[in-house]
Amino acid sequence: MGVNKFLMVISWLFLFLLKIQFMIRIAVLAIVFILTYQTAFSQRVYSRPEYIEIYRELAVLEMQRTGVPASITLAQACLESSNGNSELSRKSNNHFGIKCKNTWNGKRVYHDDDERGECFRKYNSVEESFKDHSNFLSASPRYAVLFSLDITDYKGWAHGLKRAGYATNPRYAEELIRIVEENQLYLYDQVTDPKQLGRFNNGGIEETNHPLINPYQIQNIVLRNNLKTIVVRAGDTMESIATKFKLKPWQMYQYNDYTYGRQPVENEILYLEPKARKAGKGHETHVLESGESMHFVSQAYGIKLKPLLKRNRLNQGENPPAGTVIYLRSRGKE
Repeated sequence: MGVNKFLMVISWLFLFLLKIQFMIRIAVLAIVFILTYQTAFSQRVYSRPEYIEIYRELAVLEMQRTGVPASITLAQACLESSNGNSELSRKSNNHFGIKCKNTWNGKRVYHDDDERGECFRKYNSVEESFKDHSNFLSASPRYAVLFSLDITDYKGWAHGLKRAGYATNPRYAEELIRIVEENQLYLYDQVTDPKQLGRFNNGGIEETNHPLINPYQIQNIVLRNNLKTIVVRAGDTMESIATKFKLKPWQMYQYNDYTYGRQPVENEILYLEPKARKAGKGHETHVLESGESMHFVSQAYGIKLKPLLKRNRLNQGENPPAGTVIYLRSRGKE
């Protein structure tokens, strides 16, 4: 091969390699761009109005299911999840900062909060988080008093949550109220049909010839252990409650393990249908606190008193001391 041909081949080879190198660089840049774009998209930061727009219908549906005001649900979600942008909400769909507790049997994730590596509940979807939040409030005796408030009393709910120990932030109630008022979330407490959300515009409600009606002026019915319950208001009697909900007085006494003639006290939980023989899944035990009776546990978890006593080898009228572990579900032979 002559010198000129050899140099020509070398030149072509060099150009070919340069071309290949250029194409590789383009491909690498394209891959980096795609990955960067996907990461940026998946980590999109939501504004508060965007977050409210996305989840307002879910909050209203949960209000209708359990009686937790939609304004409070949305305000807590905004605050606890930083509008859906917090690390905890992104990696576990936990939008309310609910920790595992000893009754949680679901998935877990560990996150630094008041202490390092605390256990938080992990959900498959945001919808699961919203539902568990409603269940968490409606099933816990410590929050029972809140359900005696009017559904539109967001200030009472905010202060009640703080008093019940939902959060350690000393200004928790004020923060919730600020979020409700700045975003007019109280309007969602008036919605009776999620389709009416179409009437909302940037947090305000458009004028309409069909004003929204609030059906929650009557006593709220809340599900506990999948059973209908109410929270007693001042002046309620077994007879007046029976009349209001089209029941016989004897049914109210029987459903709630009351001796005939005994009257309920304000903020007490009462059942409108027969209680179950055991607590729902996820509620295996209860540790008695000072002042709690077996009847209190029976009402808190929707369990008939007689099988609850039998399960724990107790006699009628017997109340163990504070600190005793009470079994709410089967513990072998009963």
